Amino acid sequence: MRVLGGWTRALAAATISASALLSVPGAPAQAAAEGTPITVAAQPAGWRGAANGYSVDYWTTRSNGEAVPASGALMLPEGPAPAGGWPIMAYDHGTSGLGPGCGGQSASSVFSRPQEDAILQYFVDKGFAVVAPDLLGLGRFETGPHPYLELRSEATATIDLVKAARAARPDLSRSWAVTGFSQGGHAALGTANLQSALAPDLDFRGTIAVDPSSDVEKLVPLGGPYFPEIPGTSGAMINGFVVMMFAGLRETHPELDLDSYLTPLGTSILDEAGSKCFADIAKLTQGVALGELFSRPLGDPRFRAAIDTYMTVPTSGYDAPILLLLNAADTVVPSPLHAALAAQFAANGVDFATVVGMGQHTELNPEMWTAIESFVARVLSTPTQP
Repeated sequence: MRVLGGWTRALAAATISASALLSVPGAPAQAAAEGTPITVAAQPAGWRGAANGYSVDYWTTRSNGEAVPASGALMLPEGPAPAGGWPIMAYDHGTSGLGPGCGGQSASSVFSRPQEDAILQYFVDKGFAVVAPDLLGLGRFETGPHPYLELRSEATATIDLVKAARAARPDLSRSWAVTGFSQGGHAALGTANLQSALAPDLDFRGTIAVDPSSDVEKLVPLGGPYFPEIPGTSGAMINGFVVMMFAGLRETHPELDLDSYLTPLGTSILDEAGSKCFADIAKLTQGVALGELFSRPLGDPRFRAAIDTYMTVPTSGYDAPILLLLNAADTVVPSPLHAALAAQFAANGVDFATVVGMGQHTELNPEMWTAIESFVARVLSTPTQP
């Protein structure tokens, strides 16, 4: 169930505890502007692998502009901030589910938590303040099913956490960048594309996207009642991804009447999946042929328009460099989709570099780490723009 209006404000206010709160501007019941912090609470050493970590509750917006509370994390390097403040690295996590508690702070994702925490600490050790949004609906607030792979709300959750962290911590710089793996790569690219419009007062430096979800919207309309069962673990994962996309699409595009495309089984699975994390969503569809979810084909113009709006990664309109780290053996996001994204960037003159590996999904090889090191050095060596 979607949580609306004043009730969300009351819920957000109720999360304020007396333990180790930083002073933040604005009262939760009154300040619902996007990027406004609600609560910033210090966490014990070792939380998310950090010695100096904070949980952050803040206001963001759905894709329709409605203000809703969200949660995330802030990790700071130890010691005093450098002149101009700590530069910020936003980190977007991989696929984790649809419900509260499934976000980066409290649940495993397809890209596992220990690896994610190591990435966060890597950037902290390089001198970044790291912000990591749970993404809408995946943290501490019941705001309805997470709109999985909805580009707009992924980007607003990320950008608004950067704003909230800076509002709470004057020792953070205007300079920032974004990194994401898998779904997080999709979110990072959306963030990079929209940041100039949504945060024009900040100094955005660039994007690292590792095996990002992209061009999936070109495949989904090929589905319909004729799709067979895909056996084994791969089938359960693919079914889980589709169910999450459709749950988010149904939530954000009611005009599509998505239930009219579904069988009663499909409708019941989407209803049940809305509050679950990924592993439990995959179990819901284990042994189910994907075609059993659909009552009619998905390729009509109305469906295509809705899913394009919902999840398409822009292939132009970027104003800072992009580092694409892609695995040719990736089967979670099939590698031909990675190649298509790179080709579209090249055709549109996007400033990007690509390092290709032969690992599995989101695996980083030594050449990729070298590229990350170079990217980080460039970000840190460039003075903050006035």
